[in-house]
Amino acid sequence: MSEPQETIFSKIIRREIPADIVYEDDLALAFRDINPQAPVHILVIPKKAIAKLSDAQPEDQALMGHLLLTAKGVAEQVGLTNGYRIVINNGNDGGQTVYHLHLHILGGRQMKWPPG
Repeated sequence: MSEPQETIFSKIIRREIPADIVYEDDLALAFRDINPQAPVHILVIPKKAIAKLSDAQPEDQALMGHLLLTAKGVAEQVGLTNGYRIVINNGNDGGQTVYHLHLHILGGRQMKWPPG
């Protein structure tokens, strides 16, 4: 298990770095990606510092479900009625660049398959 590190997302949670926040509750924060890969690209992060999905523990089960339901709600809130993709990159080979668990909501265009 990775030790949680200080990340740009930690600073966004603490409002030390500005972000275009679209949703927040006690457990999660959602904001627009500064380097969007689709017309709509929003990140959903837990406020709890978990470095990557493979570090989540059984006690994080409710939080993991909350993140998915938050992503669903945010997608509806921003009008992604024709579909969207949820992506979680895990570790170096998975393309993860910020080691604070995050879900990408990608939408506003037709997605391709395979993605990577």
